Amino acid sequence: MKTPVSEIKKTIPHLAVTIGDPAGIGPEIVLKALADPRVRENCDLTIIGSRQILQETHQKLSLEKLVNWENLKILDVEFDGKLEDICLGKGNAVSGEASFCYMETAIAQTLAGEFEGIVTAPISKSCWQMAGHKYPGQTELLAEKAGVKKFGMLFVASSPHSNFVLRCLLATTHIPLSQVPLALTPELMSWKLELLVESLQKDFGISRPKIAIAGLNPHSGENGQLGTEEQDWLIPWLEKESDRRRDIQLDGPVPPDTMWVKPGQAWLGLKANTYDAYLALYHDQGLIPVKLMAFDLAVNTTIGLPFVRTSPDHGTAFDIAGQGIADATSMKGAIQLGKELILPKIRREHESHRLLSDG
Repeated sequence: MKTPVSEIKKTIPHLAVTIGDPAGIGPEIVLKALADPRVRENCDLTIIGSRQILQETHQKLSLEKLVNWENLKILDVEFDGKLEDICLGKGNAVSGEASFCYMETAIAQTLAGEFEGIVTAPISKSCWQMAGHKYPGQTELLAEKAGVKKFGMLFVASSPHSNFVLRCLLATTHIPLSQVPLALTPELMSWKLELLVESLQKDFGISRPKIAIAGLNPHSGENGQLGTEEQDWLIPWLEKESDRRRDIQLDGPVPPDTMWVKPGQAWLGLKANTYDAYLALYHDQGLIPVKLMAFDLAVNTTIGLPFVRTSPDHGTAFDIAGQGIADATSMKGAIQLGKELILPKIRREHESHRLLSDG
């Protein structure tokens, strides 16, 4: 007899896994990830996408050797468009509409209580735009649908060479570089830091975290010679936060060109003093080093949402779609991290129910 979702959710994580843009590598890496029995352990996974596309991918790439089609749970999503207008390796408005509908369905089902989290395969932002959906990315859609104003992109990767775990939060995300100094404010930095501290404590069990905060300008401004943002507000803000958060170690503003030296050494297994997390001020300041160290391993998780969301740290890779050579390592990591982030929430719910019952 099949166990109801409501019962499964009480004991193990129940995750929605979207296939992303169907013209990209999303369907391939989802199927490859679910072929790994370790990924399916201690969780219940439902693929959100188009059954026909998944079946064609399964057959074309001969993935029956890896994953049993009959064992897959698939929520088939209808969208405004024809599947035959989707061409592998060439994203268009139809593939953008499809991936948007997959995402909307996953969010709605999660908000309705069917899932505790969503793992999202890559989408094409330009294809969303072509389909008429004016969002910078999936993160912003997730936040809007969840009714959340304060959220952050946290990238997590575990080194295969050591026990070092790299965590990097971006203060600003998908905006032009020229807008970064205008977007950065003490208020923004305060709530980004608040989200990061809460995640480190609740999700990763680090009660007294150590956090490094990057400067904005080369050499963190060189005492105002190479930019004044550090002197004008970043250093005063950091001093104020350090005084307010005496149980947390906050260091900075660390010169951006040297902040990543010790994490890089630790990643390779060399002894180096590191931090529990790094707060980068803009997209490339954080993601160039993250991708240099952990391109196939890093996982993006959106913090601040009422549910867990993780995703691989790479794009649609239209250039290799349909060739069977896509690496599913980051997708596997995204599912694993999703499970790990949900388990403490399940435990807290169990404890809360127990206390209520005892009372």
